[in-house]
Amino acid sequence: MHFSSVGLIAKTGSEQVLESLRRVQTFLKSQELDFVLESASAKRLTYSGKVCNLGEMGDCCDLVIAVGGDGNILGAARALAPAGVPILGVNRGRLGFLADISPEDIETQIGAVLAGDFVTEDHFLLEGEVLGYAEIHSALNEVLIHTASMPKMIEFDLYINGEEVYAQHSDGLIISTPTGSTAYALSAGGPIMHPSLDAVVLVPMFPHTLTSRPLVIPGDFEMKVLIASPGDVEARVSFDSQVEFNIQAGDELFVRKMKTPLKLLHPPGHSFYDVCRSKLDWASRVGDKLHISD
Repeated sequence: MHFSSVGLIAKTGSEQVLESLRRVQTFLKSQELDFVLESASAKRLTYSGKVCNLGEMGDCCDLVIAVGGDGNILGAARALAPAGVPILGVNRGRLGFLADISPEDIETQIGAVLAGDFVTEDHFLLEGEVLGYAEIHSALNEVLIHTASMPKMIEFDLYINGEEVYAQHSDGLIISTPTGSTAYALSAGGPIMHPSLDAVVLVPMFPHTLTSRPLVIPGDFEMKVLIASPGDVEARVSFDSQVEFNIQAGDELFVRKMKTPLKLLHPPGHSFYDVCRSKLDWASRVGDKLHISD
């Protein structure tokens, strides 16, 4: 695969991110590659070259490099996945499950990718809509239904492919992709899922029962959540914690897999298990953690 035009986006909240963004720019110039800066990033850098909005990058770029944390990729994925533009992540965040190029390896690893040496992963997104409303929103990690007025619980009914599954009284429900299984769903007790799986996990949040457990279903099944709470208890739906709005008693939220996946690029040698060992501390032995010596 040959890349002729590269888009650059960044979470421009820190000088570290801007430093890495400048370094990527310098490298792309040295490779005589055309690149376009996302408009918000360009303003922070007082950049005077080619600029476009995030939503337009799918029309003018064949690769997007996202500098920042995984949250930066979440926002880019929702905008760029429908256009089929692959994303490569430079990690200046904390975990870096998605953005895995370290700042000190920018030239070598981006150079390898530009030379055609990379790993491609397809990550499907979820899309959701509330019946009766025109807007359809998408999420790479998870769709979250939760109470808008803590500490009250909400009541809802879950249906899968039109079949009733259960009625639940809890703090909410996490509907997660395999990508999101190492994010919020993991904190709530959900399983870690390999990103290649075509499956969705539904993780109850503090259910008012001892028998409600995470449920894994095929990725192409459609879910419906019917809000059954009385009118004085508001519920809220969130897409990757970046798009949120209230839903009312009687509202029906439909969630399904989006047709076009995100194409995520990784530098050569990428391994999901290596990432888990590094980010989840799987590499440490029990004796090391407890400082036990022979």
